Amino acid sequence: MTEARPPYPPFTHETALQKVQAAEDAWNSRDPERVALAYTPDSVWRNRDTFVTGREEIVAFLTGKWERELDYALRKSLWSFDGDRIAVRFQYEWHDADGRWWRSYGNELWEFDEDGLMRRREASIDDVPITAAERRIHGPRPVDELGVELPLR
Repeated sequence: MTEARPPYPPFTHETALQKVQAAEDAWNSRDPERVALAYTPDSVWRNRDTFVTGREEIVAFLTGKWERELDYALRKSLWSFDGDRIAVRFQYEWHDADGRWWRSYGNELWEFDEDGLMRRREASIDDVPITAAERRIHGPRPVDELGVELPLR
């Protein structure tokens, strides 16, 4: 049985937006198993300085991430797309075990197989300390914020 995760490449503007929103929704679930199913069984990642290969390593990586990055909430925006590739920018907020809040800014490059599964993900991310009062991402995106981009600062 072939796994499939529509929409499929080649992407249009509409289907690229759908793919980005689906990724945001999955990551906001903070469910490593759910997220891993969007990737090929042999998917390769670079996340900051960490390299991950395959779903088992993706699950382990995300499990550790969400044990450290508490109350994680994410927003992704489509940057560009072409054929089987999508580029996104994102921001997410979280706090550490000591209660310090952070906003993480990043860019991702995605490449998909013909079944719509991501086979490659490269993420560059920087963390900026913020106060609780500076937070602007409070959980999954509400329907009235679909398509709304966050300001840079």
